[in-house]
This record gives sequence, structure tokens and C-alpha cells, in this order.
Amino acid sequence: MPFGKIAPPPRPLYLKRRLLFWLKTGYGILREASSSRRRSRVLRRRSVPLAPSAETSAWLRQAWQELLAQPGGGTTANCTGISSAKEQELIGAIRRQTAEANRNNVTRTAAYLALYRQHPELHWALLAHMVSRNGGWSMTDLAGDLMPLLLSPGERRNIFEFLERSNALIFHDAYPQLLLYRESLAAGKPLFYLLPQLGVSRFMLPVWERFWLRREPAPLTVCLIMNEQHYIEGRVVQNPYFRKNVLERPAFRFQAELQETQVAFPYRRITPDGTEERFPWRLCGLTLERFSHLRERIEVGKALYAILFGNPLIKSGVHDFAAAQPHTGSRADYHPALFTAAQKASPRPVTAAERLDGYGVRAGAPLLYSPRLADAWADQPFEAPGGSDWFTKPEQLRPFGPAKAPRALDSTGESCLGLYKLELAAILKTAISQETSMPASPQDGPASPAPYGWPEADPPHSPEYIPGLPSAAAGTEESPHHQ
Repeated sequence: MPFGKIAPPPRPLYLKRRLLFWLKTGYGILREASSSRRRSRVLRRRSVPLAPSAETSAWLRQAWQELLAQPGGGTTANCTGISSAKEQELIGAIRRQTAEANRNNVTRTAAYLALYRQHPELHWALLAHMVSRNGGWSMTDLAGDLMPLLLSPGERRNIFEFLERSNALIFHDAYPQLLLYRESLAAGKPLFYLLPQLGVSRFMLPVWERFWLRREPAPLTVCLIMNEQHYIEGRVVQNPYFRKNVLERPAFRFQAELQETQVAFPYRRITPDGTEERFPWRLCGLTLERFSHLRERIEVGKALYAILFGNPLIKSGVHDFAAAQPHTGSRADYHPALFTAAQKASPRPVTAAERLDGYGVRAGAPLLYSPRLADAWADQPFEAPGGSDWFTKPEQLRPFGPAKAPRALDSTGESCLGLYKLELAAILKTAISQETSMPASPQDGPASPAPYGWPEADPPHSPEYIPGLPSAAAGTEESPHHQ
């Protein structure tokens, strides 16, 4: 070595071994991807698009055009003039039932399923139940084994607030509509003229009136998908705080790259060798790449509807899963051989190590911690939003049409790949941040990361909570009260 030059420090051997291990186990990813392609080919033979009838489509479009031609478009969807004390009592009861079930993701998810079991013609209720399950799993991932190694406490809190607010607002707007339908059945007459009293967009009034006459699930479901995505567009997605602190932050975009925004429906249990209890469910679904794009969210919602109700094999499997497994928020709900909801002993270090092998864990490796929602996040006080009716122009009707499933129906392989990406990202970040913590010799194995402190119970919103925004108690990240 020439005099005066200093040799660069050696690259960490344990990091190289980790990368080699991940590449070696890539066979498991390829195996699951191949199995997903074969399963998708089988499922496609049974899939059919879900489309509104031509007569209903023409009827609704005419009704919507008449609404747009009326004066006062875009005003707040809250009119007065309830005609009787009985109707006032009904509106109050619906609001109380909605508020009671809107405590958290688990109560919302259960309420959707209970209503669907009573009225299976309400396809949207089962779709909302399954999508809400995924929302809960995304919330608890933020407090699981891997995401805390990648995101700061403030970033995780902001993302949770974003997911929670979206989940709660959709329930706040849609669940009263479903309850009003149930009350209409009990009364033997349509009561949908009360929708404006519940703050529902005028877009939905002709939809429910047509559903009462024809009981066509497809147009009602597609319109509810459109309505709810428009409802959160101005109240959450375009909210300046959430755009600045969530949607435009690298941490949120990073989640999409890791396929953390995948919506997965467990539909078929894998039972090799008869060992049913410990094996996972096969998954079907889609990944939402760009949450900030309204049209993409609507189209993904329609595709998920076609996956769920356009294929009898998937629908039957999802029914079985929903009936067999109550929603807790933990991913152990559908994969107890990979995830565990058991609380870690405190204090316990979190170690980013190679645990995945195919779509499971290596022999002797600990399961991935996926907490129940109640163990991860405290209930958040809900404040009803303001805002005007979103339905103001004909261009907003463009997504109305058939719901078609994608070609790749089985997403088990994609989910497997997402887990590998997440584990590798955690390993790399841990290794890079601790390059100086080298093992004494190659035989000593990789160095363990420093213990990671799990966040304490989340504080409730402060009294200054602004509707649509997280509270000032939300971590140390920038808050709307400190701008």
C-alpha cells in the first residue's frame, strides 16, 4: 500500500451474508409466484364482470343530469324540514348507532359484516368489511416487528392518523345509508328522502331509489365506491396537513413500494398433509399504487368488487374466512404460522434478522409480531366533518360502469414478495445504521441491533383537535397547531 494512504474499512461481513441468504431464499418467492399464476388461470375461468343493466344505467344518468341542472349545486348536503317527530327520532337513532360502531377499525369492520349477514343483497357491506380488515392490518403493521425499524414514531403516528381518519369518514358517511335501507324495509316503504338529513351527497338519492325498485347490487355497489372515495378526497386526501405529512412524504411512498398498500382477501386455506390449522390462506386482491389519485382508488375499488362477487370460488372462500375469523387487526388472523399477536416481553430487543422462508418462517425462527389493534393504538375521538356536496359536474360520472377483475386474481405470491421486501429493507437499514457494531469474527454471526423501545399507549386527541387533522398530541412531527 502506498505510504500515506489509509485502507478503507472492510464492508460488514454480516450484511453480505444477509444479502446472500435473501437471494438464496428467493426460490420461495418464485415458487409462490408460480403457484399464484396457476391459481389465477383456474379462477379466471369462473370470473364474470359485474355491470349495471343498460336500463338502470340510462335511468341513473338521466336522474343525475337533472340533479346537476338544479340550482344550488355544491352546497352543503344538510337540509332542514324533517316533517315529523318520528322521522327526527329515526335520524337520531341512526346517528347514535353509527357513532357507537365508529369507535375504531375493529368495531366498524364488525358492523359491516353484521349488516351484510342480515341483508346479503348489500354487496358493498361485505366489500367494505374486507377492505376495512386490510385497513386494520395496515394500522397494526405500524407497531409490528418491521415497520418501526423503518419509520420514526412521528411518521408512524401520522400514517395511522391518515388511515384512521379515512376509515372513520367512510363509515360515517356510508353506514347511515345502509341503516336507512334497513329501516325502509322495516317500514315497508322507501325513506331515502331522509338521506340529505344524514349529510349524504345528492348523488346517492337516485341510486337508492333505483335499488329499492330493482334490487340490482352492481350499480349500488359501484356508486357507493364512487361516493365514498369522493367523500374522503376533499376531507382527507386533499387536506393540506395530510398531504404534507403523509402523502408527500417518502415514508408513505416507500410503503407502496413495499406493497404495504396491498388489499388482500383470504379465500382458500392451504392444507398440505392435512395440517390445516397452522397453514395460511391463499390471498387474492390488488395493490393500490397511488392513493392520492381519486380515479385509481375508484377503479381499484371496482376491481376488488369484481374479484369478490364476480367469482363464486373467491366469494365462497371469503365468506368462510369472515365467518371463521373475527377481525382483531392482527395479521395472525389469516396467517398464524407467520404472525403472532402475542405481546412481546418488555423490554425485548427487536432484531432485524432473516426469518422468512417461502411463505413462512425458518425452523426455530420467531414469528413476526403483528399486534391486535387494541394493543397498538388507542381509540381516537371522532369529529364529524363539514364540507360541501362533492357532486357538482358531469365529469365525475365517468367511472360509473362495469366492474372487471384483473387477470392476476391470486396475489399470494405478490404478498410473499412484499414481505421479503419489507424484511430486507429492515435488515439493510439496521445494518447500515450499525456498521460500526461488527462481530468479533465471522463465526460470531451478525451483530444484534440495539433494543428498540415500543411506543407507549397513544394519547387521545387534544382539546384543540381540528376536524380532519391529527391532534397536537400526535408525536413530535409537525402539527397543524404548530404551523
